Amino acid sequence: MIELKHLKMLSALREHGSLVAAASDLCITPSAVSHQLRELDQWMGVEVVNRKTRPITFSNVGQRLLKLADEILPQVQIAQADISRILHGQTGRITFSSECHSCFDWLMPLLNQYRIQYPDVDLDFASGFEANPHELLQNGEFDLLITADPIALKGVEYFPVFEYESRLVLSTTHPLVRVEQITAQELAEETLITYPVDKHRLDIMSKLFIPANIQPKNIRTTDLTQMLIQLVASGRGIAALPDWVVDEYEAKGWVTSRRLECVSPEGLRRTLYAGFRTDEKQRDYFEGFLKQLERFSKKRNSYYA
Repeated sequence: MIELKHLKMLSALREHGSLVAAASDLCITPSAVSHQLRELDQWMGVEVVNRKTRPITFSNVGQRLLKLADEILPQVQIAQADISRILHGQTGRITFSSECHSCFDWLMPLLNQYRIQYPDVDLDFASGFEANPHELLQNGEFDLLITADPIALKGVEYFPVFEYESRLVLSTTHPLVRVEQITAQELAEETLITYPVDKHRLDIMSKLFIPANIQPKNIRTTDLTQMLIQLVASGRGIAALPDWVVDEYEAKGWVTSRRLECVSPEGLRRTLYAGFRTDEKQRDYFEGFLKQLERFSKKRNSYYA
């Protein structure tokens, strides 16, 4: 039976040309090399190498075995390296889910940085927005959830990523731009342009309209942040977006924003969390992502700071 040791031995003989040099490379004795050659000769029924030549030459059978070694040994090395990375937590898969449409603006650059350090980790995203994401996280449907509404569940932890302000977004010519104190009742007279998610997941609905027991005149939805901004800029309605989104478009002069002081003097402030199963921290690659998320959290400057 041909074993890996025989293929390694033949490869070393080809490289070094003598039993002594091959034995030294393989960290075995020359007699061990001779013994392995005799085993091959017996199994093949012919001599595999001509030991009398200098350097050693290979018979047709030996040449075929060398071809096999060239095919098999690199694959074995790759498999051994992969197994080592698996055992040391350097490879795996992280599936993300988010209750925040606009979180990809800061999450994607973070993931690009992470890929540099952990190139063998597959990063994936759960499709769509789930009705019960926290339970799905607990049950292992995905591995990390970005949310502003943590829920106490067994085996699940939430790491506070950063605090943000959800700001009222208006066209630059909207009449409310000139109003000093905007009330919830005034906002209720407007069309709210937002993402197509359950109203309880929208900051302005859960923290302003629903507690006040009022509803906006109309609600219009779009999946795309840029389309949402364009609708607001053209006077089709108002919106409430996180500060990191508003910053970009306000700087371009497309829209203007106001603090939602009708919620509190400090505006509508929330905290984003990263939820994950506690046992995932045992994986080196997952712990590596949490550390990168923590570094990002410390560096992030709030819009209102």
